[in-house]
Amino acid sequence: MNRLPPGNRTTRRGRPGFTLLETALAMIIVTTGVLAIMEAQGAFIRSNRWSSHEATATYLASEIRERLRTLPRHDPVTGLTLGGGGVVVGLGPEAGEVTPDDFDDIDDYNTVLFGVGGTFDGPIDSFGDVIPEIDPNGAVVMSAGVPVSLVGWSQYVLVEKVSPTDFSNVRPWNEVTAPSGSFPGRTVDQYPLRVTVTVFYQGPYDAAPQAVTSMSWVVPY
Repeated sequence: MNRLPPGNRTTRRGRPGFTLLETALAMIIVTTGVLAIMEAQGAFIRSNRWSSHEATATYLASEIRERLRTLPRHDPVTGLTLGGGGVVVGLGPEAGEVTPDDFDDIDDYNTVLFGVGGTFDGPIDSFGDVIPEIDPNGAVVMSAGVPVSLVGWSQYVLVEKVSPTDFSNVRPWNEVTAPSGSFPGRTVDQYPLRVTVTVFYQGPYDAAPQAVTSMSWVVPY
């Protein structure tokens, strides 16, 4: 039998493959990539949800601002006066003013909360109507034949009296300025007002409402 010389023999080797260590490293790399993608997706969803909440909150704050835009600073009939003992008369809702439709001046809205935990059922629009909850199909959510107010949202209104020369300086409601020289003085109702609307949202798993946005403006005298 002819035999090939040793130099011409072909050496058979095993099929190349992954070792256990290489497989483990590959799994770690893939797992890390998948986790990074999931975290990025979660961050995107959270950011998108917050952007949606911010848009809703800005809308709700703007509705209050639009409603108060045409109202006088104080009651058009009784006004704001200083009674005996330095007590302010005419601040807040007057007798018989119990609904947003009754509120006819800006100071009626001071410390009023529309929505979760407030006196009124839910956030209101610029017409004073409660804003209803809308389902995914675009229909108003009803309960016992009555529209359900926007779930989880609330509008808190704060009205403050501020200095005519420094709108960041809040003054007591009973403050007056005495006459001096050619200056005739300033009565209790002759000060600018600063209105701040803070919009809150309380989700189904939140222990308390969370502030989403705040909007402030000054109503000059």
